[in-house]
Amino acid sequence: MKLSQVKALLPGLEQVLFKLENGTQVPEHFHVTEIGEITKHFIDCGGTIRKEKNINFQLWNANDTDHRLIPAKLLNIIELSESQLGIEDAEVEVEYQSSTIGKYDLAFDGKYFILQNKTTACLAEDKCGIPSEKLKLPMIELTQSNNATSCTPGSSCC
Repeated sequence: MKLSQVKALLPGLEQVLFKLENGTQVPEHFHVTEIGEITKHFIDCGGTIRKEKNINFQLWNANDTDHRLIPAKLLNIIELSESQLGIEDAEVEVEYQSSTIGKYDLAFDGKYFILQNKTTACLAEDKCGIPSEKLKLPMIELTQSNNATSCTPGSSCC
């Protein structure tokens, strides 16, 4: 979800709620302690130089259980970060503490902002020798199509 999408949603919300993809809710008394732009400049395993920009929200829970971040306040924080930091409209990534600091993609289900699990991937599969996915066939088809060379029990071929 891009920052512009978050900004468009906020005026229509009564409250700002987050939950993890597994359904675990972020406590309603969370704080947004940071909003910023993170640039990652790197080289992939195929030798391609890349740059990625994300907008980072950091969520934090304190012991002030009466705290609630209202949509207008979050919108003000976003607009302040845009004017003071010059951040661009990019994908939002959320940092949230679990057993370690987790990074999540962001979605919205009509009520909650959903912290979606991120995964790693190879960006240069065509250059670093990752085999294409093997065709999965039922065993019966393998033995029928290759009877002359197939191994049978007791034939000492394997």
